[in-house]
Amino acid sequence: MLRNRKAQSTVEYVILVTAVLSIVIAFVLRNDSPFRQALNDTFQDGTDGMVNMADRLQASHSLSP
Repeated sequence: MLRNRKAQSTVEYVILVTAVLSIVIAFVLRNDSPFRQALNDTFQDGTDGMVNMADRLQASHSLSP
């Protein structure tokens, strides 16, 4: 009996996670979505940070003898 209940809980969890992910994906895929803009801004900030760090590392190597 306990085994069936555990399997039921796992299936319920998977269904819940799938539903939440489906809703998030639906909001992100819309072109006019504020979620999409926030995600793009986050990716852009991360990219800018990596570019800045690469530039700083390159500059530090050009200064060393």
